[in-house]
Amino acid sequence: MSNELEAFLEYITIIKALSKKSVEAYKNDLLLIEESAHKPLISLKTENILKILSSYENKRTLNRKLSSVNAFFDFCYKEQFSDEKNRLKFAKIAKTLPKFMDYDAIMNSLSLIDRSNWIGKRDYALILFLYASGARISECLELSYSDIEEEWLHIRHAKGEKERIVPLAKIAKVAIDAYLDDSGFNKAYVWCNYRGGKLSRISAYKITQKYLGVSPHVLRHSYATALIRGGADLRVVQELLGHSSLLTTQIYTHIQRQDLKDTVAACHPMAKEDL
Repeated sequence: MSNELEAFLEYITIIKALSKKSVEAYKNDLLLIEESAHKPLISLKTENILKILSSYENKRTLNRKLSSVNAFFDFCYKEQFSDEKNRLKFAKIAKTLPKFMDYDAIMNSLSLIDRSNWIGKRDYALILFLYASGARISECLELSYSDIEEEWLHIRHAKGEKERIVPLAKIAKVAIDAYLDDSGFNKAYVWCNYRGGKLSRISAYKITQKYLGVSPHVLRHSYATALIRGGADLRVVQELLGHSSLLTTQIYTHIQRQDLKDTVAACHPMAKEDL
């Protein structure tokens, strides 16, 4: 590992205080390039780096690695390790609307869950919780009961280690209480498997897939979409979702624009006229 790369990793660990997972991701991305080139990353030309990364056909994966490289070069320029501020261009990715479900579809599916046992009550409560909170599945699975205070949710294990507090619909809190009362578990985590251990990401995915046919993340998109369609301010949605940048939240405005377009197409007489 080059001295510059070692200094960069120390910087994002201590000064930027990034999570261990983020630091490890940067390290893996950048060390891979150095080891492939057998040279310090700072000495490589753009074409050399792109040649090494050309094996990644998935553009999102490629862009994540390019983002790591750009962050490294920015650091080197600021620390005067380099006289030039190199920046590699990202691969273009077609914009797609996030997949979501509407309220009626979710509630209709929930009504089919057999809640005569604690497993059914858990599955029902989990889906309600995800839709009512907009929490990431990683945040959800780290939840302890003390994180729920009346109708407020304290998300302590957020992405980027940024805590936030969001309102939680009463129906979700009631469902969680019913599930916990019936399960008899008194564990560190709210969401448990049938043995009483912590519920895994794979199990959570199987639950939402079984009843809704989607991943848990689609419920987060559904939460945001419902708020935007209901007229919520974009910055409020940003805070509720825990997005560090408003640009990440702005993808949901495309849904709002599509709603407006569909309304005009359905209701305005000129939209139905042929040229």
